[in-house]
Amino acid sequence: MTEKSLTNEALSTVTDNYRRLSERIENAKVKAGRTDDVHFMAVTKTVPPEIVNHSVSLGIKLLGENRVQEFLDKYESYDGDYDVHFIGGLQTNKVKYIIDKVSMIHSVDSVKLAAEIDKRAAAAGRIMDVLLEVNIGGELSKNGIPADDVLSLAAEAEQFGNIRVRGLMTIPPVDVNGSSERYFEKMQRLYADLKSQSAGKENFLVDTLSMGMSGDFEKAIVYGSTIVRIGSLLFGYRKY
Repeated sequence: MTEKSLTNEALSTVTDNYRRLSERIENAKVKAGRTDDVHFMAVTKTVPPEIVNHSVSLGIKLLGENRVQEFLDKYESYDGDYDVHFIGGLQTNKVKYIIDKVSMIHSVDSVKLAAEIDKRAAAAGRIMDVLLEVNIGGELSKNGIPADDVLSLAAEAEQFGNIRVRGLMTIPPVDVNGSSERYFEKMQRLYADLKSQSAGKENFLVDTLSMGMSGDFEKAIVYGSTIVRIGSLLFGYRKY
């Protein structure tokens, strides 16, 4: 099989996957009694630009990038009408490379990182939307702040004039029964607390709860997720 035919097969697979996943998202919203928007984020780690561009042509408007260097390598090859959110762990010395290329950063987990984003956003003459990343399961292997520290970090963020806190992001652990439900429920409560605490504050617009991936996005929608981050179910298990 030629390289071209392999690419055509991959494009066709992404098309079919996108249609099925879009239906599943809509069905999950109906079951949850929701009429608000749930955004389909295509997680593009290791996916070639031609496949990403095809997904955008299908109607995906939101791309999630995990790695700064990979994103920079692919950025000029992307085309179409889309937004990019940076969703991976972010070192302070890498902020300057993406500050003018993304519309939201999901992985703010310290005052130090928030300060650097604020500084770079000010230099770029923009306001950067951010999410606070929560390590909801308290796992040593994951980034993010403990749930108990979310409101205090949000309070610290009030000092920064060039970032806007839009909400929360998490990657929960999976319980022994294969469910993340109790973590989603805890995030939903935490999100409501953040929204209440920040009401009326100048650099807060709390409207985004980013949680749920390929294995659990339907359950996340039940608990109020507004962005589901889907990679393997859309693009396959990194075959490209």
